[in-house]
Amino acid sequence: MKVLVIGDIVGSPGRTAAGYFVPKLKKEKNIDLVIANGENAAGGSGLTPRIVEELLTSGINVITSGDHIWKKREILEIIDTEERLLRPANYPEGAPGKGYVILNTKDNIKVAVINIIGRIFMKPLESPFYTVQSLLNEIKKETSIIIVDFHAEATSEKIALGWFLDGKVSLVVGTHTHIQTADERILPEGTAYITDIGMTGAVDSVLGRRVDRVLEHFLTGMPARFGMAKENVQLQGVIVDIDENSGKACAIERIKLRLDEDR
Repeated sequence: MKVLVIGDIVGSPGRTAAGYFVPKLKKEKNIDLVIANGENAAGGSGLTPRIVEELLTSGINVITSGDHIWKKREILEIIDTEERLLRPANYPEGAPGKGYVILNTKDNIKVAVINIIGRIFMKPLESPFYTVQSLLNEIKKETSIIIVDFHAEATSEKIALGWFLDGKVSLVVGTHTHIQTADERILPEGTAYITDIGMTGAVDSVLGRRVDRVLEHFLTGMPARFGMAKENVQLQGVIVDIDENSGKACAIERIKLRLDEDR
């Protein structure tokens, strides 16, 4: 089976790219499941119920998130009931929402998606390593096809989790930094891995935000409204081929598609 995982969707430019490319890729590449990190989809920070519905309607099957999931308070209206919207699983007990979901593809194949967040340079939460390990004990009773979105800052922490989960899950993708890395590979025990799948949004920017506004902030130290950049809008991510019986990855392909060159 083929899985498309899309890097952090940033604002309306990112939503436009996702809305255009997701249906196209599903048809052209025969994609069975689409996962996207959407925590920056609402104005560059957070999510709203309307935008969640927009992303799901575009063909995305699961929306993962990270440290910005709570930026828009209205997300609390749906996070307990919309199982296709995840928050990091290592938030403390009692936090709204869920950190993983098990769903069926169109061919009735069960797939688990886990959302987890790092601790280095981030708000300290429960250990991502022990949290995932605990979840796997339950998930493996239902499926061996398991995909992990590790929303983390430090490359060392991401790579360490990749090695920790090698042979235990099908795919580990890093999100959060918005910069696509070129280290996609299949680890020795069959887990596909990439440190960061990148960003879906305006690449001529500073992580999706206007260059002039961000530079003003860095040069003066004063608060600034960064706003959304609009130039060179891309969809970035990976397409992974997974063996349906073993749950091991067969291939991983990094993708970078520019909107104004395609349509």
